[in-house]
Formats: sequence, structure tokens, C-alpha cells
Amino acid sequence: MSSTDGTAPPDPPAGEPSAGEPPARATPAAEAPAKNLDLGPVGHLGDRLFAGLARGSGGLVVLIVAFVGIFLLALAIPALADDKSSFLFSRIWEPGGADPKFGIAALFYTTLISSVIAMVIAVPIAVGVALFTTYYAPKRLAAPVAHAVDLLAAVPSIIYGLWGILFFAPILRPVIDGLADALGWIPLFEKPASEDLGVVFTASVVLAIMILPVVTAISREIFAQTPVTHREGALALGATRWEMIRMAVLPYGRSGVVSASMLGLGRALGETIAVLIILSVPNGNDPWNSSIFAGGETFASKIANNAAEFDSPEKTGAYIAAGLVLFVVTFLVNSAARIIVARSTPGGKRQRRPRPDKALEGATP
Repeated sequence: MSSTDGTAPPDPPAGEPSAGEPPARATPAAEAPAKNLDLGPVGHLGDRLFAGLARGSGGLVVLIVAFVGIFLLALAIPALADDKSSFLFSRIWEPGGADPKFGIAALFYTTLISSVIAMVIAVPIAVGVALFTTYYAPKRLAAPVAHAVDLLAAVPSIIYGLWGILFFAPILRPVIDGLADALGWIPLFEKPASEDLGVVFTASVVLAIMILPVVTAISREIFAQTPVTHREGALALGATRWEMIRMAVLPYGRSGVVSASMLGLGRALGETIAVLIILSVPNGNDPWNSSIFAGGETFASKIANNAAEFDSPEKTGAYIAAGLVLFVVTFLVNSAARIIVARSTPGGKRQRRPRPDKALEGATP
């Protein structure tokens, strides 16, 4: 490029960019080769101690459960070896004598049917109370109702038992008579000849009241954690409050409700004092009755009611064998609950890998 007078411009000094060229980029100090920095030890003493305590606590719980199972199994095996009847399918309970005979069929049936009835009654009510206190009731009413339901968990079992047999059982007598008259043709609802108040149905209703605060509290916390965007999105699309709960809240809280229900089921399976007080023990000579309007014994009430018979290893082993079955049933229930929760949680299902031939069919050439 020439100047107006025809002479060429002078050359720029050495090291400076010429006109029309971008300036040379200076190398910053940050781009210089970095030196190895010594950051010190990554793990601190407090972190290592806390990690060790956490692992030790988890391992201790596993060891306790394993030791309980080994203890029950070690004491139950000799008694099961001497049993002269079918332990799983017999209803006879005569653990003493030279020829001990004992079976858990009746105990297992009463324990299972009472717990299932309690769950059928308690879970829908608990979910309804949780939804009411979370999304329907005003704040002035929701807090007292939630506290009142939570206080039910603080009532001792013996109080539930005394209240159930002395006050609640006479109130349920008209309900029992009505169900027996309407559904008496079904063996489950057959009305027995006696007018005994200590029946399985009464114990099941009391169990439902006992597990109600546990299921309600956990369900309430899960429903309250539903993302606001899910709820407001459903309402913005024109959904009513019930439609918002059905489409957003209930699917989100399904796993929590299942966990709460299984926790309540474990409480119902192992309840002892209240069931012991309420249930009337049938006579050993009477034929077995499968009706829920008759008496019976659960695993826990049978062991507690006959603790005075632990005077010989044979008798003690028979009751410990019954306790081992209850231990295994409770363990299986909790394991099933974990599986159900894992599958019902978003992202808990394992994605199936496509087959190679299917993948090749969908691939573009």
C-alpha cells in the first residue's frame, strides 16, 4: 500500500505487527507449563472414622439378624427331628411327652388372615387420611388431625388389647352378626355357635387401628414431596384436584405407600400383647374353624401364652420352631417389599437390551 505522495511507508519496527495484520497473541502466564501442586492427603481423619462407623453399623445389623436366625435354627432342629406329625400341615399342638406332635397350620392361618384383614382395612383409610391432611384440609385443621393420628402410635399394646376386648368388641358384635347373616354361606364368614367376643375379626380391626399411624405418617410425607411442577402442570392443563392427585400424586407416591404398607404388615404379623388379650383360645378338643368370627391363636400369641411350658428342651424347641417360621415369614415380607419398591420407583426397572437381529433390522444401510 502506497501513500498519497507515491512513497512507500516505512517498515514497522521489529516485533510490532504491520498494518492490516492482527496483533500477535501474547502468551499469558497461565498457559505456562503447570507445576505439580501438592494438595495434601485427600481423606481426613474424620471422614475415615465416619466411614468406618457407618460400615460397622451396617455390618452389625446384618450380623445380629444372622445370629438370631442361627440361634432359632439351632434350637429348632432337634425338636423338628422328634416331631411325629407334619410340622407345616398339622394342626395338633402337643409338644410334650414321649411322642411330641405339633404343627403350625392353624397358627399360620390365623396369623395370615388377621394381618391381611388389618391391611385391607388400614391401608385405604391411611391413604385417605394422608391425602386429606396434605391436599384437602386447611392448615388449621390438617396439623391437629396429623398429630392426633401420630399419637395413636404412642399408645401401648396392652391398652389396645384391653380397650379392644372390653369396649370395642361389644360394639362390633352387630357388625359381626350382620356379616354372618349376609355372607354366612362362605366358610370364612360362617357364624360360630358361641357368642364369644374374642374373635379373629375383632383382633384384625384392632390391628388395623394399631398400624394406621405408621402407614399414614409415611404416606403423608411421600405425598407432600410430590414435585410442584407435576401438580401445577396437571392443574394448568385443566385437571381437577382429584384428577391431579390421581395422575401426579398417587403415581409418584406408589413406592412409598407400598413401603409403608409392608412396614405395617410386619407390625401386624408380630403383634403379641393386644392379640393375646383379645383372641379367645379354642379348646383343643373342638374341631378347627376357619371362620374369622371364631377364636384362634397367632404365632406370637401362642408363644407368649404358653411361656410357662418352657420347662423342657422338647417343648421349648417346638415353640422356637414356631418363632423361626414367623421370623422367616417376616423376612420374606420385607424382601418382597424391597423388590416391589425397587420396581415401582422411577428408574428402578432394568432396561432390556435389544436383540442383535432386531438392532440390525432397524439400522440404516
